[in-house]
Amino acid sequence: MADFVNIDAEDDAFAYRYDTQLLIDRRDEDLDEDKIQDYIMEHFEGNSLIVAGDEEIIKIHFHTNEPWKVLEYCNTVGEIYDIVVEDMIRQSAGMQG
Repeated sequence: MADFVNIDAEDDAFAYRYDTQLLIDRRDEDLDEDKIQDYIMEHFEGNSLIVAGDEEIIKIHFHTNEPWKVLEYCNTVGEIYDIVVEDMIRQSAGMQG
């Protein structure tokens, strides 16, 4: 089993450990790509944010250490599915992420 070390967010490429990806489907209101992106940037630590889509469906890609918080927020915006959370540190060590 690999040993894991603490990482410094400013010095390490894997400062944000979890590659978080999901789709959001429209629930009651049209989805707003800019509003979702702004909220994530203001409320969650991370990097490599991509928010792309339209009023019906949005794709999220985000590196963070707290993916559950991102999922929780996105679930308030619409129906979430195709959720993938991969541990990039495990992957870089040759293990399943």
